Amino acid sequence: MDLAFLKTLYQRPGPYATVYADLTRTTEDAAKAAELRWRALHADLEDQNTPKPTLRAIDRTIEEELALRRSEGIVVFAADGEVVHTERLPGPPRATRATLAPLPDVLPYLAERGERFPHLLAVVDRRGGAIDSVNGHGRHEHIDVRGDEDYPIRKVKAGDWNQSRYQRSSENVWKLNAKKVAHEIDRAADRCRAEAVVIAGDTRARNAVLEEVSESVLEHTLEADKNTSIGDPDLDAELHRLLTLKTAERVMTVAERFDRELANGERAVSGLPATTEALRHGQVETLLLTDAESDARLWIGPDPVQVAATADELREEFGITDPREDRADAALVRAAAATDSELVVLPPNGDAPAPVGAVLRYTTTPEPSQ
Repeated sequence: MDLAFLKTLYQRPGPYATVYADLTRTTEDAAKAAELRWRALHADLEDQNTPKPTLRAIDRTIEEELALRRSEGIVVFAADGEVVHTERLPGPPRATRATLAPLPDVLPYLAERGERFPHLLAVVDRRGGAIDSVNGHGRHEHIDVRGDEDYPIRKVKAGDWNQSRYQRSSENVWKLNAKKVAHEIDRAADRCRAEAVVIAGDTRARNAVLEEVSESVLEHTLEADKNTSIGDPDLDAELHRLLTLKTAERVMTVAERFDRELANGERAVSGLPATTEALRHGQVETLLLTDAESDARLWIGPDPVQVAATADELREEFGITDPREDRADAALVRAAAATDSELVVLPPNGDAPAPVGAVLRYTTTPEPSQ
């Protein structure tokens, strides 16, 4: 997971208020119930002495969501009297809570958000097609592709005196339209850097388009045997299945590499102290955290890489006079975002302790001489 989008979140001195609110409305008195759930979270923030300007900013955001009924759940990060980042959820958060801390409580949000693979969905027919693409930052683009020729688009009935000529003409039109659609798919996939492509629609038109798209697109493409349209729930489910599969593949690939590097004693570290030290020195390529509650704590300074297991480490290495303590996962994610490290969130492993580790860009161990 690329954490670059979080960098602006950490540009405040804090403290940060974090809210995971359930705005679900599934009963007759749903609006009142959602409001009561928010009041309970508001009271939690008051009990933690959240600064009033910050609390008012969160109030405005939640009240607007409740009034407009735009989401079933929402995540809000606020500091210094402003909402710094917010995202609507398709359903309620897995756990509702409101906290005030030196850093935003981001790991539950990142676990729910998941990997955001840039992707493309195309539905084609013999006249053209419709293309929806989403880049790695969640930006959508829609393109309607209309074929250059509308007639003749269907083959004539057998027995007509000019059947052969019209049949050839129809097939030529299909091929021209398929080529145009394929060209637009290639361009859109390149713009969004698509790592997953789903092509659906009329079987013959779909096959014609697949013959024309580039090899780089084809290697990421899944065919959906559905003559449908963009927005169809079945097609959305097919796309979701593909993205879920890619997420699982991504996690497995990184986990396998981590295990291999760790076993070889090379570019990997395991455990909170070693991972913290590697992040502090900018060595981490990919940070591995588990989506599970943990009581682990770390000490931090104002700079994201100022993170350590003890306050004394920060005082000695950076001269920090007022180190602060916070959740370990919050401190590690901030350091990872600042050093352009990626994040992989591992699923919980039963009752086992939540592991922390990292794949490294480099190791400080000197290479043996040749």
